[in-house]
Amino acid sequence: MAQGINLAEVYLARHGQTTWNVQGRRQGHLDSPLTADGVLQAVHHADVVAALPVDRVFSSPLGRALSTAEILAARLALPVEIIDDLQEIHHGHIAGLTDEEIRRDFPEVALGRARNKYSYRFPGGESYADAEERARRALFQIDAAGARRPLIVSHEMIGRMLLRNLLDLDHQTALSCSHPHDVIYRIDVAEQRAVQLRDGKG
Repeated sequence: MAQGINLAEVYLARHGQTTWNVQGRRQGHLDSPLTADGVLQAVHHADVVAALPVDRVFSSPLGRALSTAEILAARLALPVEIIDDLQEIHHGHIAGLTDEEIRRDFPEVALGRARNKYSYRFPGGESYADAEERARRALFQIDAAGARRPLIVSHEMIGRMLLRNLLDLDHQTALSCSHPHDVIYRIDVAEQRAVQLRDGKG
């Protein structure tokens, strides 16, 4: 993937903490507002990205990502450009439910994910494999827009597929990646190397 695009560095941020994150509810394409801590995380991200050579800001259209991106973009004096393909994996019928509710009402989900987490499609929703195609399209769209060092604000699960494409990771390694709310990934595309930024030093 990295050989097919001209991006120099990518800065990948996850949205700030939301009320459903605190409650343990699956969000997918549904949404919930940032908590006070989530807003503070976005403000801290803004302090970090202010020291980075970001040339464009791209965001998922979902409210939690867009709210985060707007805080970051304001600090950079850049507009937020929305890309639909950066939305979180669609959780279908289990969106809005807790893990306990999913185990009770959709026991087949755990079985399906245990068999093949990458290819398993949530009932009425998407799989990681589906999301990987969207992640690839999003990166090519960002590249075609002329960005060289973009900041991308998205979500943890689609973020794993962005990392898979940018770092040429195998499925299992990509699925094991975590993206805490307080971390920005700085990705050297040519070297296929990523570091985590929390204080701007990395």
